[in-house]
Amino acid sequence: MRSIWRTLDRGLARDIALVCLADGVVGMSYGAISVGGGLPLWVPVLLSIVVFAGASQFLFVGIVAAGGSPIAAVIAGLLVNTRHVAFGLAVSDVIGGGWRRVPGSHLMTDENVAFALGQEDLKQRRAAYWAGGIGIFACWNVGVLVGGLAGTMITDTDVFGLDAAFPAVLLALVLPALRDRSTRTAALVGVVVALAATPFLPAGVPVLLALVGMVFYRAPKPALEVSR
Repeated sequence: MRSIWRTLDRGLARDIALVCLADGVVGMSYGAISVGGGLPLWVPVLLSIVVFAGASQFLFVGIVAAGGSPIAAVIAGLLVNTRHVAFGLAVSDVIGGGWRRVPGSHLMTDENVAFALGQEDLKQRRAAYWAGGIGIFACWNVGVLVGGLAGTMITDTDVFGLDAAFPAVLLALVLPALRDRSTRTAALVGVVVALAATPFLPAGVPVLLALVGMVFYRAPKPALEVSR
């Protein structure tokens, strides 16, 4: 752990801390909404520890609170989380092998993947990934517990603008990667597909369809080393 924090530069550590704080606030909202919707406190707390996937957790609670089947809620959550397959391929070398695979995969979020991919050096990518994952896990779960105990303190995330602020944070994190033309093309195709599908499909599905943009991505060729 010490080596992780020593590897991070001050600016990157600050950015990670801000995102962790934002996650904690969203976690409070999730805990309050879950309890306010009639679920016992242990349900959002257990989901946050075992599942640890904010979008899927919000979707699960929303479906169950609306009277939907828990099975349907689980299936919907799994569909939303299939995007992590692409994430796993992108950060496989960052997580590492052996015992790190299980906790590394569990700590995978949109945010720490974005932090990792935004770094050029492998050591920095690993530090950003693990620091972001551990920090977000801690802040999210504390936030969920506090929000759940507060009950109805936060009942609607839209009132606080968190539904817009959080995607804005993620966009700021991925902007450096858009300097590459191939990445921009893939992202643009994904955005167009998602926007076109949004009026017709359930929440979460357009995001999955946006992965079609990966077809247009071309990884940069590694530079050839000149032998001496």
